[in-house]
Amino acid sequence: MVSLPYAQLSGFYFFYFALLGALVPYWSLYLKSYGFGAETIGLLMALLHATRIVAPNIWGWLADKTGQRLRIVQVGSFVTCLIFVAIFWQDDALGIAMVMLGFSFFWNAVLPQFEVITLSHLGEKRDRYSRIRLWGSIGFIVAVLAVGWVFDWISVRALPIIMLVIMVLIWINSLFVPAPPVLTASKEVGDGFLKLLVRPQVIAFFVICFLVQFSHGAYYTFYSVLMDSVGFSRGEIGVLWAIGVVAEVVIFIYMHTLIQRFGLRWIMIVSLMLCVVRWLMIGLWPEELALMVVAQTLHAATFGTLHAVGIALVHHYFTDKTHGQGQALFSSFGFGAGGALGAVVSGYLWDGLGGSWTFYVSASVVAVAIVLALVWIRPEKVQQNPV
Repeated sequence: MVSLPYAQLSGFYFFYFALLGALVPYWSLYLKSYGFGAETIGLLMALLHATRIVAPNIWGWLADKTGQRLRIVQVGSFVTCLIFVAIFWQDDALGIAMVMLGFSFFWNAVLPQFEVITLSHLGEKRDRYSRIRLWGSIGFIVAVLAVGWVFDWISVRALPIIMLVIMVLIWINSLFVPAPPVLTASKEVGDGFLKLLVRPQVIAFFVICFLVQFSHGAYYTFYSVLMDSVGFSRGEIGVLWAIGVVAEVVIFIYMHTLIQRFGLRWIMIVSLMLCVVRWLMIGLWPEELALMVVAQTLHAATFGTLHAVGIALVHHYFTDKTHGQGQALFSSFGFGAGGALGAVVSGYLWDGLGGSWTFYVSASVVAVAIVLALVWIRPEKVQQNPV
């Protein structure tokens, strides 16, 4: 029996999400340093999500056809570094937009395929996924705290240097990940990807993913800006982001027990309800530190449990030969289309209605997702491998 490459898999998640820890909380502040307004910042941040609409599906289809999943991860990581170097010569919105489109097209292709690699290595022990994925959360915490502290002392314009170093570490780590076990050559009989996709429960699942990520658009784009505007330092903003991810780490540790005890359906429904509570708290009391700490701990539900449940449902709804495409669609439709539209809409709402109403809209969108989950998310009624 081949041993699980725990260090290599965990290391990849650590560096990948460390990059997110530098990018998501501080990139909007970096853009703001150039004098861009809320609409421009919203549009630029949307580009990071927009490439997820196309890129993961292209690379997911290619990986399923060729079987070269690990090679795609390695090449995608390397090209991400090459393209991002151009950011050091950009100081206008168009130039920054072109670099963001270029590097994120390859960067967003990497994670969905690495998820499949990880689950392939885990085999029948897929319930242990969260024990590996939690290292991504740890990487995010380390980066968000360190970068926030650094930017209390130096200019936020140094952010691209930090990001490039982390990108290089992602690529180097990918070179040490062993290829996953090859599936047995037995023929898999069953429906193709499109037939699996158009089932009502699966459609509802992806719509829920879209709505959840749409609701996060305001959070990922303007939470740091909001906290900055009510008087928090950048170091304090980093701590608030870290609190959310610490809560996420805790939930990942216990996720496998929670799934066994409560099931995917009820974990999703309760998490969606807590998501509504979180956005309302941020909209109503952004200047209250204690309440913001509570709101940030709810990240365990709004991202941690919903992400783990989403990964599990993709593997439940799709067959082994369509997992790559299913995982890519999970990323592109939710984080991609949902995140992109959420970022754009939040930019317009921010200027037109203000921060509070922007988060009220986010809460109302998740309320729709709750209704869909109550009606349609019943995974026990859908066979994983229909024949």
